[in-house]
Amino acid sequence: MDLKGKVAVVTGASAGVGRELAREFSRNGARVVCAARREEKLKETVDIITGESGEAIYVPADVTDRNQVANLFEETIRRYGQVDLLFNNAGSLKTVGASWEVDIDTWWNDITVDLLGAFICCRTFLPHMVERDYGVVINMDGGGGTTGPFGGGSAYGSSKAAIVRFTESLGVELERAGSSVMAVCINPGFVRSELSEGSVDTPYKAHWLQEVVGHLEKNDGVPADRCAQTTMKLLKVLAPELNGRAFKNGTDYDRVSRELDHIKKENLLVLKYIQLD
Repeated sequence: MDLKGKVAVVTGASAGVGRELAREFSRNGARVVCAARREEKLKETVDIITGESGEAIYVPADVTDRNQVANLFEETIRRYGQVDLLFNNAGSLKTVGASWEVDIDTWWNDITVDLLGAFICCRTFLPHMVERDYGVVINMDGGGGTTGPFGGGSAYGSSKAAIVRFTESLGVELERAGSSVMAVCINPGFVRSELSEGSVDTPYKAHWLQEVVGHLEKNDGVPADRCAQTTMKLLKVLAPELNGRAFKNGTDYDRVSRELDHIKKENLLVLKYIQLD
């Protein structure tokens, strides 16, 4: 997808990866709609983009509120008349600890933001994309999706695993509907952010998420803007054979482009149940 003249909607755009995604899309010619709950932070993102001679607006929205997401869609259409790219980046990692000890409501809130929020956005924006027969949805993977178990962060891990399968299902549904719209999932790797730092801001949390502590102490995470740059690489090679697939940090997109038929035939880059021989 060439983003020049396109309209991109980014949720969770108030900071971190979401902000860098919005900036990178703008640099590549997109008009960007930035969404998140924190209006002041959203304004900062838009000010940065316009300061770089880009075009962007912000619409405060809680992705778990279907009415606010509907307003996000309506404002985007009112301003730009179309949506070409939806990046479901908004996420929550508030529940840390053993699954038999954590607060039930907090655990469910993480699932609600990470999984239901992405679904609500897809349910709201996809009819428009399908009607136009054009567009891309990118869902954010994280710990527990393509990376494996996320002990101590079971809500986040479970929701991200579900996001990968949800994306696969979207790909099948879009293909079955005869639509040219595509859905993919991307994992940026470990990123130092408000979310990751906040997940280990007490000794109790640090005990349960020792992997996160290790990344923070070594400062070996992926810069937030790297995910944005990687997303652009994915968009450049995106093809129908990749619909519903999940991509990890470090993916060789040149190789992906060369092996489209092999990926489709062998059903690669998806969640799989490995059986005993």
